[in-house]
This record gives sequence, structure tokens and C-alpha cells, in this order.
Amino acid sequence: MPTLPRLRQVALVAADLIPTVAVLEAGLGLRAPFVDPGVAEFGLRNAVWEAGSDFLEVVSPERDGTTAGRLLERRGDGGYMAIFQLRGFDELRAARERTAALGTRVVWSVDLEDIATSHLHPKDVPGAIVSLDAAVPPASWRWGGPRWTRGSPGDVRGRGIAAITVAVDDPAAAAARWADVVGCPLDPMPSGQRVRFVEGDAGIVDVVLALGHTCEVVIGSTTVRSTKVERA
Repeated sequence: MPTLPRLRQVALVAADLIPTVAVLEAGLGLRAPFVDPGVAEFGLRNAVWEAGSDFLEVVSPERDGTTAGRLLERRGDGGYMAIFQLRGFDELRAARERTAALGTRVVWSVDLEDIATSHLHPKDVPGAIVSLDAAVPPASWRWGGPRWTRGSPGDVRGRGIAAITVAVDDPAAAAARWADVVGCPLDPMPSGQRVRFVEGDAGIVDVVLALGHTCEVVIGSTTVRSTKVERA
């Protein structure tokens, strides 16, 4: 299992799920996605792809009044969520206490036997919905589907997420805030991944995956690209 904390999953939002899924699969050469029925709780449907030992997701609203739908109205298709995996349940509990002390609101949380998560309010952590998660065992990832419920499958291809870039009004302030809530430096992270911030108002605008080949797909305001190396 790669070093933790780690950026384990990045989600995009799209108005039309099926054509977006087709574009991502064809452009990035990913295996068939997992469809998580649990996101219906949020008024969404989704597709989740393995990207090495990490994950790329796209969500689409199925009803009015969702956070994803409001983001679509404001920004259009593009980056939506960054999910960070911490070292374990104890570290997640400490992170919850730390973020509460910072005045960061939690919009949703759950504690299951093998995974726990807290989604943070995007107005308190600008640029995207940031989620803090912990999984047991650490190589597992319930959100990735049945193949990942007990650990990492033996046929994983590629290294995973190498970097993301987030466009915000105040890059320095946002970088400091994200680092405070995640609890580690972000550029680079201890995992070697990079979370960068630039001036703008489009959320996650660049996702770099180290899949062992070079390709690029544009979904609204976000470019998703693959490189042959782990870091970018």
C-alpha cells in the first residue's frame, strides 16, 4: 500500500453521465467502472474507475437540489471532490477534532466496519468538497467496489493519482486551509502526490494519473491526463 495520507479518489461532476463515461473510458483506457448504488442517498448516480491503486469517479445528479447540481449550474462539468485517505481510524478521529476546532463544518459522515468518512463543507475548504477517510485494511477501498473490500486486487495497473490542480480565488489561503484539514503538506504530500492551487474559480481543473501511458481527456473545466511516470 502506498504511503499515507494519500489522495485516494477524485470525483468529477457531469450533467450527462453516460456520454461522459464513454469519453473517459475511451480516452484513458480504463477498465469497466463500478456503479455505486449508495450515492442515490445524495440524489446522484456515478461510475468509479480503478486508476492504479487510486480511483477516478464521475457523478451526475438525478434530482433537483443536490450539491452536485448547484455546482453544475455555477461551473458546468468539471472537478467536484477530493478524497484523502488517512492512516487509520485513530487519525481520522483526530482529524475530525482538528477540523472542528478550525470551524470547518461537516456535511456528511459515516463510520462503517471497514471505512469511515467525513465530507467537509466546500465553503470552509474552498475549491472542492474535501473528504477525509480511513479504511481497514488500508489497501482496501469500499468506495471502489467489491474488488476492493478486503484489500488490493493482484492485477492493479498503473500507479494512481499523481497530482491535482485546484483553481480558487486565493491560492495561498486555500493551500494553507487544505493542509490544515488534511494534516500534512500537500505539494508534495508524504505519498509523493502533489495538490497545487492556482488563481481562478473553476475548482479542480487538472487531474494527473500515472497509468503508464500518455493520454488526455477534457471534461468541462477539467483536464484529466495520464503520464508514464508517478509524479507530475
